Amino acid sequence: MYRGIITATLLAAGITSAGAATLDTVKQRGTLVCGVSTGFAGFSAPDSQGNFKGLDVDYCRALAAGVLGDPTKVRYVALTAQNRFTALQSGEIDVLYRNSTETYLRGVTLGLRQGPINFYDGQGFVVKKDLGVKELKDLKGATVCVAQGTTHEVTLGDYGRANGIDWKPLVFDRVDTMYQTFFGGRCDAMTQDASALAGAVATAAPKPDDYVVLPQTISKEPLGPFTRNGDEVWSDIITWLHYGLVEAEELGVTQANVEEMAKSQTPAIQRLLGASGDLGSRLGLANNWLVGAIKAGGNYGEIFERNVGKASPLKLERGLNATWNKGGLMYAIPFK
Repeated sequence: MYRGIITATLLAAGITSAGAATLDTVKQRGTLVCGVSTGFAGFSAPDSQGNFKGLDVDYCRALAAGVLGDPTKVRYVALTAQNRFTALQSGEIDVLYRNSTETYLRGVTLGLRQGPINFYDGQGFVVKKDLGVKELKDLKGATVCVAQGTTHEVTLGDYGRANGIDWKPLVFDRVDTMYQTFFGGRCDAMTQDASALAGAVATAAPKPDDYVVLPQTISKEPLGPFTRNGDEVWSDIITWLHYGLVEAEELGVTQANVEEMAKSQTPAIQRLLGASGDLGSRLGLANNWLVGAIKAGGNYGEIFERNVGKASPLKLERGLNATWNKGGLMYAIPFK
């Protein structure tokens, strides 16, 4: 009788023994399996040696460092927009870090949990400068390259109908093919997250100076990680990893000084880095797990600047991705 009551309660809460084992699986395997994109400059893309680099990749590395003690213990699985969620649902990957937009329907229909937003973006457009386009209404009748299975495909149609712009979508199942087609001249414009467009121009355009990303955006694109429902501990680790990286930036904890800062007498820093509070153990981790995570690639600001900010080919402004005390939306829940 009691077993039945307990089972029913767990099922009602979305918790199952099969779905709560990702942390144990990762520890036993000794490797984190991280779902990333097939190639978004600044977020996750292989370099000339085949090593993945980018903002999403740095989150994977930080997670592996925090959970396994080694940022290199990651196997990256490159996923398309069409198969990314299926790969997570089926257990092929442990976590999805693939600049994926969080939406209502994705939150309630996929059996997945959306983590904290780690990049605020918006859907934009890139055109060739000599096309003379100044604003979106100038794209009436234009052929627009767009990726299949994305929020961009839906938003493009919605915006066109609402604003009387009869653009002609040309849909692609692979982003690299879309880039080749656009930069080959078959589309008048290409639409994607504005950050991804900046990356495409910087890394894939034959002559980057010939292109411009239009200043208008037509959507909100809050990007963040996804985990499976019913695995609350693992989802909490993903959540608190992000807040830890943001809190580290707020407190001045960096990749270079994290070990020294672990000796700080400041209560907030002591709790963040595990010197007090026993906070890590409540997640099944070492209390100082965030020391390793921050040492792997730095705090949120360092990760941003290196991959998509002024120190990167994308040279994006912090904008909404600045911390709350510097005019942005990045705000860490307190570690206490």
